[in-house]
Amino acid sequence: MPEKILVVDDEKDIADLLEVYLKNENYVVYKFYSAEESLECIAREEMDLAILDIMLPGVSGFSICQQIREKYTYPIIMLTAKGEETDKITGLTLGADDYVTKPFRPLELVARVKAQLRRYKKYDAQLKNEESSNTELSYEKLKLNEKTYECLLDGEPILLTPTEFSILRILLENVGKVVSVEELFRSIWKDEYYSKNSSTITVHIRHLREKLKDTGEAPTYIKTIWGVGYKI
Repeated sequence: MPEKILVVDDEKDIADLLEVYLKNENYVVYKFYSAEESLECIAREEMDLAILDIMLPGVSGFSICQQIREKYTYPIIMLTAKGEETDKITGLTLGADDYVTKPFRPLELVARVKAQLRRYKKYDAQLKNEESSNTELSYEKLKLNEKTYECLLDGEPILLTPTEFSILRILLENVGKVVSVEELFRSIWKDEYYSKNSSTITVHIRHLREKLKDTGEAPTYIKTIWGVGYKI
């Protein structure tokens, strides 16, 4: 069954171009030029991925991202204006998985879409597959179940996006070892087009720390090894 992709951008030329490229890859595209229309669709249809422009009239792409994250874990790619680093960080903090800067090459965006869908399908399949092995990773009061995709902190469930889950899984698989930012990029995105901007990982790590209530100067779980990477 073809994957369903939501595209929301008030620049009609961009939205129409994305629709053409995505349909050429056999995706089903739900295209909207306004946030209000898209929110009605989000309420009735579960997508496989969303592409959201940040600068929309009325309701912003940030608001749509927040509303999606209240119900769903499917990947979200934000479209940002060139050089708007604050927008990128805000989007990632709200639960976006990736961002693409305008102007962009359509084929690069398609590559990002494919990379995100590969990870999400793996995430979703393992979530639903009752036959998969019950692998649990743990450290201190933190437990990560690769079969059910549950994360527990001191027995309390924590809702993670696929990207956050992947980062935490890699770190827990390497307890005591430093995992470089480059290794995280390679393991998670596997995308040769990906611009290696360290702020992407940094924001996801910060979001994870907030969810783990681990934001002090001496973190219990995710520790920064300056100039190298992260470790648990």
